[in-house]
Amino acid sequence: MSTREQELREKLGAYLTHRWSSPTVVSEMKRIPGGASRETWKCQAEQGGKKRGLIIRIDPATSLIETDRRTEYCTVEVAYKAGLPVPEPLFLEEDEKWIGRPFSLTAEITGCDASPANLPQQHLAKLGTQKWTLLGKIAALDIEKISIGEFMPATTRETCALEQLEYWAKVIRDDEIHPNPVAEAAIRWLRRNPPSAKKLSLVHGDYRTGNFLYSPDGDIRAILDWEMAHIGDPYEDLAWSLDPLWHWGQVELAGQLLTHKEAVRLWEEASGIELDPKAFRWWQIFAAIKGIGIWISSSEDFHNGQSKDLILAIAGWLMTDRQQQILDDYLSPHSSHRFYEAVK
Repeated sequence: MSTREQELREKLGAYLTHRWSSPTVVSEMKRIPGGASRETWKCQAEQGGKKRGLIIRIDPATSLIETDRRTEYCTVEVAYKAGLPVPEPLFLEEDEKWIGRPFSLTAEITGCDASPANLPQQHLAKLGTQKWTLLGKIAALDIEKISIGEFMPATTRETCALEQLEYWAKVIRDDEIHPNPVAEAAIRWLRRNPPSAKKLSLVHGDYRTGNFLYSPDGDIRAILDWEMAHIGDPYEDLAWSLDPLWHWGQVELAGQLLTHKEAVRLWEEASGIELDPKAFRWWQIFAAIKGIGIWISSSEDFHNGQSKDLILAIAGWLMTDRQQQILDDYLSPHSSHRFYEAVK
C-alpha cells in the first residue's frame, strides 16, 4: 500500500465518520486511471458491518483543464434530480483541512466500463441510440425549471457562441508554447460568422464516448465528467460528440457507435430541435478549437514542469496535431474532406 493510499484511507475515514456521525472505515482504495481534470479514486466505506462503494474526485495540483468543482457537483445534483443516469451525489467538500485539497464524493456504480477500447461490439447500435437520445434529453431540459442559473454564469442566445470562442482563444494564446497558425485562422473565421442559438440549454461540455459508464449488455448506466458544464447552445455538445477525434479510425461511425446522420436524427427527436446545418457547421469548427485549447493547456503544464503526468504530454502532442488536421479538412479549399459531416 502506497503512502498516498494509506493517507487517503485514514483521512477519508475521519471525514465520513464526521459527516455520517458514525464510525466509518475506508478500505480498498484504488486509483482510477486517466482523470485529466480530477484525481479520481474508488474505495469501500464500511459502517456498522455494511460496505458501500464510493468514488472520490480530488482537485489536482494541476490539470488538463481548469474547472469549477462546485459547478460540476451542483450540475450532477441537477441531473440526478432530473432523472438522468448519473452517479448519486453525496458530498462536496471545499475545506482543505480534511485531505489537503477540495473533493467530492459520489456513489460507485459497479459492473461497468467507460473505455472506448472495450465497447461491446454486439451492442454498438444500442449504446449509440442511448448516447444521442440522452444528449437530446439534456438539451430539452428547461434551464429555468432546473435552476442552473443559480450557480452558472448567465448568457444569451446571441452571445453564447462568441463567449465560448473567446474563452478558448484566450486559453490557446495564454498557454501555447509555439505559434498555432491553423487555429488562429479558424478563430478568425469563427469570429466573422457567429450564429445565434435557437435556445439556451444545459451544456455538458465534454459529451463523448469515454465519458459514460456502460454495462456489458450495452446499457448506459451513468454520464460522467460534468466539470465543463455551462449554459449555452445545445449544438455545442452535439458537435463535440460527433467530432472526428472520437471516431478512433472508424470515420463512418460517430464515437465508434452510429453513423453521423442517425446520431443527429436521434438527437433531434429527443431534443425537439431541428438541426440548422449552417449554424451547426460553426460549432463543428469551434469543437476543434476547443479541443486545441484543452490539449495545448495540457502540454503547457507538462512543458513547464507543473506536472509530469504523461497523459498531459501525450494529449498535448498527439491530440493537438489531430485537431489541426480536422481544421484543415474543414476549412482548406484544397481539402479532400475525408471526415463525415453531420448535416442533412
